[in-house]
Amino acid sequence: MVTSSDRIFDGLADKFAASLYGATRGELRLALLDHLLPRTLPLEGQPALDIGGGLGQMSAWLARRGHAVTLAEPSEEMQGRAQASLTGLDIEFLQLSLQALPEHAPGPWPLIVCHAVLEWLANPEEAIGIVDELLAPGGHLSLMVFNRDALRFSNIVKGNLGKALDDRLAGTGKRQRLTPISPLTHDQIAGWLAERGLVIEHVAGIRVFHDYLRERDPDEAMLARLFELERRYCDVDPHWRLGRYLLYSIHKPDTSGQIV
Repeated sequence: MVTSSDRIFDGLADKFAASLYGATRGELRLALLDHLLPRTLPLEGQPALDIGGGLGQMSAWLARRGHAVTLAEPSEEMQGRAQASLTGLDIEFLQLSLQALPEHAPGPWPLIVCHAVLEWLANPEEAIGIVDELLAPGGHLSLMVFNRDALRFSNIVKGNLGKALDDRLAGTGKRQRLTPISPLTHDQIAGWLAERGLVIEHVAGIRVFHDYLRERDPDEAMLARLFELERRYCDVDPHWRLGRYLLYSIHKPDTSGQIV
């Protein structure tokens, strides 16, 4: 079940692919995930659920590292693109929303990836609870969300001062715009996780510097230096707090008394 106000990307697969992954920012996002995830998550070939997996970049990343992956994506168009491009990998495809997963793919899952999903939902706090239900005791969650504070800063840099002052930062979910309808703050995420007893083991900013550059078309030498700066400071305070996305490595303690 998808609530009527959640954003689904049917009809937007081409724009999504070009805007988010066909440009330098998409390359940098994937490079930083490749840098961070092996250092911050116990990746031991366990089955993984990729919630809102979109075009399948993270499912492919996991499958190539020995994980049996289930990719759940509510958009028929996005799921079809992913399925066509990921043949031969150990990936099961489910056309399901996050809200439908407890009924159709309850797990419990030892590893869940939920990247850039919550900000497109009308009720992201409720979604955290659903993900918690799916996650096995002792399991790990990789959660990435669109950072509301970075969105405010970006609007100020662009001169949209009234918008920033009025806190009119969320997108409407209409037409071809890709501004999230529910951009989130670190305090919101940390509070919701703590309420459920989920433990943040690591947090990093994804694209801490890139999106604020005045140079919109940097050359290869500049990009190489930029990538190194992003890797060096992505999880260093205070820089991570202005990442366009916030990436959390989260552990669900096993309270059953068993050793995991």
